Amino acid sequence: MEALEGLGINPGFLLSQVVNFLILFAGLYFLLWKPILKMLDERKERIQQGLEDAERAKEERERAQAEFDKRLEEAAQERERIIARAREEAQEERKAILAEAEQEAERALIEAREEAQLERERILEELRGQVAVLAIAAANRLIGEALDEERQRRLVDEFFSGISAGRVQIIDEAELAVGDTNARVTSALPLTEEEKATLASNLAARLGTEPQLEFDVDPAILGGLVLKVGDRVIDGSVAGKLEALRERLV
Repeated sequence: MEALEGLGINPGFLLSQVVNFLILFAGLYFLLWKPILKMLDERKERIQQGLEDAERAKEERERAQAEFDKRLEEAAQERERIIARAREEAQEERKAILAEAEQEAERALIEAREEAQLERERILEELRGQVAVLAIAAANRLIGEALDEERQRRLVDEFFSGISAGRVQIIDEAELAVGDTNARVTSALPLTEEEKATLASNLAARLGTEPQLEFDVDPAILGGLVLKVGDRVIDGSVAGKLEALRERLV
């Protein structure tokens, strides 16, 4: 104390100044400096939080972009699959349509052929009388004898009775080659169903087997029948008899 007084310093005043400084320092520290530090820390935390939020937002954007790109790629692949499947289905449908069209065309062709055959048979049936007239007129010019339909039927019956009686030699069963069971019958007039059945039974009895018969109409033979079994031809027609007579007279 004496030393301080020797230096001209008042110890009481110095102590009071020190106490005042400490009080002022404490007041500034607690009232100003600490809140400032707290505010700076909070600001720093907010900035750090903002940076972290920005980083998370960036990561979220990157994940969202990656997910978007993935979905876009999947959508593109799905689109390609749908297009490919649509093309395959269109191709299959095109093939199905073409196949159905071909089947329809084939059915139409078969129906047209059947209709044409029915029309031909109908016309032949309608022309039955006209064919008879033409055949009779041709016979009148060649042999001077009128061959009416009744005479035509008698000629057919004579051919049948000749087969039954053995006067018309068709072919021996031993001479019948394998596969020669087809027979073609040509008449000047369309045969009735009864005449066809009679001829079939007579041929079966003579050949020993059931033949496959085909019937044809040719007014040029004038009357009677022409029968072809395998390679053998049995000509019982009026035209055949006239030709045989012509050959004998030559």
